[in-house]
Amino acid sequence: QVQLVESGGGLVQAGGSLRLSCAASGRTFSMYAMGWFRQAPGKERESVATINRSGGRTYYADSVKGRFTISRDNAKNTVYLQMNSLKPEDTAVYYCAAKYTSRLTIYTILRDYDYWGQGTQVTVSS
Repeated sequence: QVQLVESGGGLVQAGGSLRLSCAASGRTFSMYAMGWFRQAPGKERESVATINRSGGRTYYADSVKGRFTISRDNAKNTVYLQMNSLKPEDTAVYYCAAKYTSRLTIYTILRDYDYWGQGTQVTVSS
C-alpha cells in the first residue's frame, strides 16, 4: 500500500503559478503510475494530468494542455504538477492518485487508480 500527501495549494491571482507536490511513502514508488485529479464545488472529480511509472508518457486534459506540466522524481518518491497561467476555472481541490502496475501504460481515468491523497485546495481569484 502507498500513502500520498499533497502540498503546494493556495490562493493565487489569475495568470499566476503554483506547483503542487505529492509525496508517496510505502512500496516502491517507481511501480506506480500517478495522476492529478481535481474536483470543483458541485462538480464531479475529473482527470487533470497523469504520468506512467517511468515518467516517459504523460496525459493532459484539454482544459490544461499548454499550461500544466506533470513530472515525477522516482528518487524522491514525488510527483509534481506545475500550473501556469492559472484561471478562475482551475479553482478546485486537487488530488494525487496512484496505481500499482508493472506496465508502462498511461492511465487516464479515475477508476484506474487505487490510492488517493486527501487533496489540496487551489483557489484562483479573478
